[in-house]
Amino acid sequence: MSDAGVTADDAVLCERRGAAGFITLNRPKALNALTLEMVRAMRRVLDAWAADPAVTRVVVQGAGERAFCAGGDIRRIHEEGSAGHYAQAETFFREEYELNALIQRYPKPYVALIDGIVMGGGVGVSLHGSHRVAAERTAFAMPETGIGFFPDVGATYALSRLPDCAGTYLALTGERIGQGDVLAFGLATHAAPAARFAAIRDALAEGGPIEAAIGAHEMPAPGPLHAERALIASCFSADSVAEVLARLDSAGSAFAQTSAATIRTRSPTSLTLALAQMRRGAGLSFPEAMRLEYRILCRILRGHDFYEGVRSVLIDRDGRPDWQPATLEAVRPDDVEAHFAPMAGEPSFT
Repeated sequence: MSDAGVTADDAVLCERRGAAGFITLNRPKALNALTLEMVRAMRRVLDAWAADPAVTRVVVQGAGERAFCAGGDIRRIHEEGSAGHYAQAETFFREEYELNALIQRYPKPYVALIDGIVMGGGVGVSLHGSHRVAAERTAFAMPETGIGFFPDVGATYALSRLPDCAGTYLALTGERIGQGDVLAFGLATHAAPAARFAAIRDALAEGGPIEAAIGAHEMPAPGPLHAERALIASCFSADSVAEVLARLDSAGSAFAQTSAATIRTRSPTSLTLALAQMRRGAGLSFPEAMRLEYRILCRILRGHDFYEGVRSVLIDRDGRPDWQPATLEAVRPDDVEAHFAPMAGEPSFT
């Protein structure tokens, strides 16, 4: 193990091997979900390796075969916020967002080897790196509107820049997409079979050029989302969620019907926020996008739908969230706009 050390509970393993620093998210039973301690461990080692000339690239991976990282520890955040301990929950997100910003501006190649589920916080510690290698089991999603939350960890910046409104589709529906689609839409920079990851790690440790280390592999065909690009662009370019739904209803295809049905199960407030995010995000720098997300976060934590969504999906699992307000028509524009208002003392994320 490296001079950077390992966290006390071994939830993040950090090893320097040859020219590469390896970070392994090591909570496979929890799908490698991030805790504050893990975020801090990653920040410490990334800062150390940025200053270490012997480390010329960083590799991030998840333990086990089920997930790269399924997100943040939402149950703990739910408990803290429900008890009114907003400062504790805000600390997690602020430090997570600071880690995302560090990855986005990292001075050395940052290679994420993605196998299995990559959602929420897992997107934040992979998508903003210079190289994202997707294996065949990759399942990418930003499912936050289904728990009364919003697509964060830099989604404001990244999803808003995807072609043909694909990011808006992902933000509103929260649907999963696989290897072919993450590559086709630019969420991944490379694809490789999981069986090749060991060889890729060895090549990266040897210190040769990154592209040669990742290697040339057979590219997967674009997935089903890519086949719906024209419909997505037509429907998800609408100026309101209600109009998105109207266009999907008019389209009449099975894909459109499924997408509309999924959206109608999501939090109306979260949907409206997510669409507003996507419309603003393309004009923001990364730090600006992270500040916007922090503002939304602080308001969401003091609202209703996040706690109700987590209760319904993760705690009671009854699938019957009581969204407030319950309809898109009842969501007040002024209430949505208030989520974006600047805050005194907000982090800069630069």
